[in-house]
Amino acid sequence: MCGIIGYVGDRDVIATAVDSLRRLEYRGYDSAGLAYFSNGHLEITRSLGKLSSLEERLSGKKSNGSVGIGHTRWATHGRPSENNAHPHRAGALVLVHNGIIENYLALKKTLQAKGRTFTSETDTEVLAQLIDDLYQGNANLEEAIFEATRAVRGSYAICVMSENNPNQIIAVRLGCPLVIGVGKEKELFIASDIPAFLPYTREVIYLDDGEMAILSGTGLEIKNLNKVAVKKSITTVSWDPVMAEKGGYRHFMLKEIHEQPRAIADTIRGRVSEETGEVYLDVVLPERIDRVVIIACGTSWHAGLVGKFLIEGMGQLPVEVDIASEFRYRNPYLTKNDLVIAISQSGETADTLAGVREAKGKGGYTLALCNVVGSSISREADAVLYTHAGPEISVASTKAFTTQITGLILLAMCIGGRRGTFSVDARRALIDQLIRLPGQMELVLKEEAKIEEIAKRSFKCQDFLYLGRGIQYPVALEGALKLKEISYIHAEGYPAGEMKHGPIALIDENMPVVFLALKNQVYEKVISNMMEVKARGGKVFLFTDAPSDQISVEEIFVLPEVSPYLSPIIAIVPLQLLAYHIAVQKGSDVDQPRNLAKSVTVE
Repeated sequence: MCGIIGYVGDRDVIATAVDSLRRLEYRGYDSAGLAYFSNGHLEITRSLGKLSSLEERLSGKKSNGSVGIGHTRWATHGRPSENNAHPHRAGALVLVHNGIIENYLALKKTLQAKGRTFTSETDTEVLAQLIDDLYQGNANLEEAIFEATRAVRGSYAICVMSENNPNQIIAVRLGCPLVIGVGKEKELFIASDIPAFLPYTREVIYLDDGEMAILSGTGLEIKNLNKVAVKKSITTVSWDPVMAEKGGYRHFMLKEIHEQPRAIADTIRGRVSEETGEVYLDVVLPERIDRVVIIACGTSWHAGLVGKFLIEGMGQLPVEVDIASEFRYRNPYLTKNDLVIAISQSGETADTLAGVREAKGKGGYTLALCNVVGSSISREADAVLYTHAGPEISVASTKAFTTQITGLILLAMCIGGRRGTFSVDARRALIDQLIRLPGQMELVLKEEAKIEEIAKRSFKCQDFLYLGRGIQYPVALEGALKLKEISYIHAEGYPAGEMKHGPIALIDENMPVVFLALKNQVYEKVISNMMEVKARGGKVFLFTDAPSDQISVEEIFVLPEVSPYLSPIIAIVPLQLLAYHIAVQKGSDVDQPRNLAKSVTVE
């Protein structure tokens, strides 16, 4: 969460930094700010609200320097305000920061005792003041930053500029991502995420925890916190800058919903053989697996719940699914024969990363399932299986969910094939359906107008209930999450069979109940649950691949028939569209819903 950009080069610093921040605004949009040189002095321009407010403040301003640092904020310590916006100044230096300084109150008291005063409520200003305090007694800014990192507890990605070093940015990371973009003619970028500088360069260097980067007009230097120089390799990312733009769609979310067929095709490409039924993942798994533990947060956790059905069904292995933020605090029992799958779109989710470290510390074998090459989780896990969703900009995740499920399908087939619990013929049949799945998703997307009409008839409702059974239960959870995230309508997902154990008390003519009734062993039971709702005057929205003249409901949407293992992917698409169009009808900010940020890199 929060977006950082730093720039060293000959371009217009203000224009380049603002352009880069625009591509990071999905990470936070409570406030924004920029530090740059003007007439030899560091200037800071900050504003409350979205980046457009900062652009207005910067209109007509000029930088005559070659460096700048900018930030777009998602509030943690301190409410959204101009005073709490980054960059923060302390003496001759300015600083931007992602993360949380856990011992900031103790540090603040110590600094106040020295006579320092504070103008914000943030932990970030404490860090800036601490570095400046150390800098006053040491002419070397680098050394002051080194000392400050030894004094703080928590997570951080920081970029620092000083009036005494007008051609330099110093950056350090611990627990929060920073990536360097290497341009031409000694042009350098540093950012919290690749899309910030993607139009300018695809050559990147990933900083690891405990590393410092010094960017200047003379080049790039990287060292660890023991002050030892570190050699880093340059990676060329495959993302096309156009992929990170809206491409004619009204919102990134809608674009990303429509990109799902392509993303799934990319995720399976080269990994399956229709002829032999083989799955090629280029992932080293342990020889013996006795149990699978899946850890994830939010939408990725819902994908993990689907993964439980997939791996238990095809691989005949027990699977536990943990919310990552709870996993490491319950002292989990793990052995060397446990496969721990960590799912994260960004590969930087703080709780999931901590779960990976906990699992490794207890001897488990860790496999990352994520979308970003070179991300922290992918580097720290024992093995990694990449999805190929491409950049996902909208805060509400869509194509990450379906590509994560696709990756879990491939993994379940691989495990089942290796264990002899999912036959060659079964794998061939499923691969055949998997290859045809993008085309079937396109058929659903072509029916978007029907979903839009349902949204127009229901967007004024205050509550929604989403019900499914078996492998569709996680889809109900995800459908409800999408609606509440972007429309601010209260929505809950529930196992349909559990409805009578409480939620049925909520049913009346004002509450739409979304049913997922797909053709499988519990189809008739779901229909029975649906009739219980109708008997109590509830409004039923039915999503099914088995329509019948015997079923009369308020709204019905017919899905293509696919294997039960693939059904979550096909079933979530209309629920994503429903959430999107209801949010549009309500006038919500679809891509940047209130209080949320894309990549949750703090605990």
